[in-house]
Amino acid sequence: MTTISAAGIGSGLDVSGLVDSLVRAEGEPALNRLDSREAKLQAQLSAFGSTKSALSSFKSSLAGLTDVANFQQRTVSSSNTELFTASASGKPASGAYEVEVLALAQAHKLTSTPFDEASSAVGTGTLTFQFGDPTKPAKTVTIGDADNSLTGVRDAVNAANVGVRASIVNGDNGYQLIFSAEESGTDNALRISVVDSDGDNTNMSGLSRLAYDPDALAGAGKNMTEAAEAKDSQIKIDGITVTSATNTISDAIAGVTLSLAKAEVGTKATLTVAQDKGSATAAVEGFVEAYNSMIGTFDQLAGYDAESQQAGILIGDSSIRSITSQLRGVLGNTVEGLDGPYRALADLGIKTQADGTLALDSAKLSAALESHFDDIGRLFAATGAATDSLVSYTSSTSATQVGNYAVNITQAATQGSYVDTASAVSSLVVDGSNNTFALKVDGVSSGTITLTEKTYASGAELAAELQSRINGDSALRGAGVSLLVGYDAVNNRFSFTSEKYGSESGVEFVSVAAAGADIGLTVNGAASTAGQDVAGTIGGLAATGSGQYLTGTGAAQGLKILVQGDTTGDRGAISFTRGVADQLNTLLDGMLASDSFLNARTDGLQSQITGIGEERETLATRLEALEARYMKQFTALDVLIAQMNSTSEYLTGQLAALPGASSGG
Repeated sequence: MTTISAAGIGSGLDVSGLVDSLVRAEGEPALNRLDSREAKLQAQLSAFGSTKSALSSFKSSLAGLTDVANFQQRTVSSSNTELFTASASGKPASGAYEVEVLALAQAHKLTSTPFDEASSAVGTGTLTFQFGDPTKPAKTVTIGDADNSLTGVRDAVNAANVGVRASIVNGDNGYQLIFSAEESGTDNALRISVVDSDGDNTNMSGLSRLAYDPDALAGAGKNMTEAAEAKDSQIKIDGITVTSATNTISDAIAGVTLSLAKAEVGTKATLTVAQDKGSATAAVEGFVEAYNSMIGTFDQLAGYDAESQQAGILIGDSSIRSITSQLRGVLGNTVEGLDGPYRALADLGIKTQADGTLALDSAKLSAALESHFDDIGRLFAATGAATDSLVSYTSSTSATQVGNYAVNITQAATQGSYVDTASAVSSLVVDGSNNTFALKVDGVSSGTITLTEKTYASGAELAAELQSRINGDSALRGAGVSLLVGYDAVNNRFSFTSEKYGSESGVEFVSVAAAGADIGLTVNGAASTAGQDVAGTIGGLAATGSGQYLTGTGAAQGLKILVQGDTTGDRGAISFTRGVADQLNTLLDGMLASDSFLNARTDGLQSQITGIGEERETLATRLEALEARYMKQFTALDVLIAQMNSTSEYLTGQLAALPGASSGG
């Protein structure tokens, strides 16, 4: 039997080409349908990605609108910037002020006696730096053998970062160490006490040469020379004298910071504070622009361009219609809880046009800012307005409901304190028998605290020393806790009060030197009074207190307010509202959440695209089987034709061999 080793050899047919053409004819329509479906799904998937991107961009543009402070800014200016410049924060009162700069602040500087070399030995021990302001903590620097030189002391002080800069100047008389307060003003005037390894802390040898007690005599603890006096700045504002430790004055006019540049007695300049309508206008214009940009993206995705006769890939899709409908619902509504003439965007001159974009009437916005500048922000942000000046809105959560909530305080917040009413100060002499103690402030344990040994001029001076040393303790300072020390001259005793409010606030002495009672220091548990958290109700429901902050429950859940002062009982009410930007922000959060309908749509499209891939694999398998079947059939045909050709050739040969088969002449 004839054997065919390759398709088409026996018959001369292009079997492979025929099979490929037949398989292609079978598969191409199906593949084209799958490609078309996938291209459309991919385009829709990309369109939904663009939709989410547009929503995300619009949400980002709302960030500045959700903070009411951004609508209440002020501008400040100086008529003579050679004397001072100014900046604003918060809501300073608008107006013009006459300013005269009388003196600039100056930092305290001390110089040592001359040394032969920068490497000259100074001494070992400790240097403790205190400042004119008794509330500033004392800072101690240890001078060891490795630091026992003028250079070593300089480097040790600078590395300790105690608020003092050390430097060395090589002058005509030799090398001198300079200590400069990093901050200016009398509150930062330096006092340097020494614990000298040679046993004498005030003489003119060893480390005690760097001691400086402004109240002592030269050579008896006042061993450095004052190179520059600590001075406060001084100005007059509308004839009222204002003194500051620095040349930056931020507490004279609430919300205004003055930066002094030059003192010139008799020269007056004008400080002008005005409402920053430009920033507020820019914020509103930016909102309108961002919204219109988003609508423009939606139009491209779901609209129809009559000029090009091109339809967006999402035309007819309900998703875009649903999104724009929800957004317009927020834009067109009145802000619940707001009073006054400006309760909706339309009142500001923001209206929706026929094409879905927003239009801004600049004249109407300008009039609104002119008449109700500080109220416009409530149209956009989530905020609260309290009727009690010592109650203020702090924050809220998504669970806080719009409403007017009465505030009633049953317990004002207090600070933890320590006052031993059974003990009195019998001596103002601090020596080795009573100069150490340890305590806890707000639950944080101090190390052993050591007072400067001396005879104090008054109980107030010793109170300042106590406060400085306690607040300078590294453990307390590292934990961010501090206290105030007061002196009661009538009862001749000290009080120690934590600067923190609430139940975590407290002061407790844990150890005192043997003779500590002489200077009014005792370990007496009964003298400690723990602080209390504010307690009361918001909207008639019990609220949670923490320090001076009260957080509501129920409808006011998450509404956090700051309650200052010690008044209990009715504290007025706080009105909580959610402005347009806040509402939009919440709405957009939902639209962009992982379980949103947009993600459900994209997940569905991705699933369909995955399904097309599976259909392609199924089609490829079917076409492979079809190709194999065709190859088998055409191969059989090829064999059959080959056999028939062979038979034909044989018969032709036989016929040719028959008598008379050949032609004669």
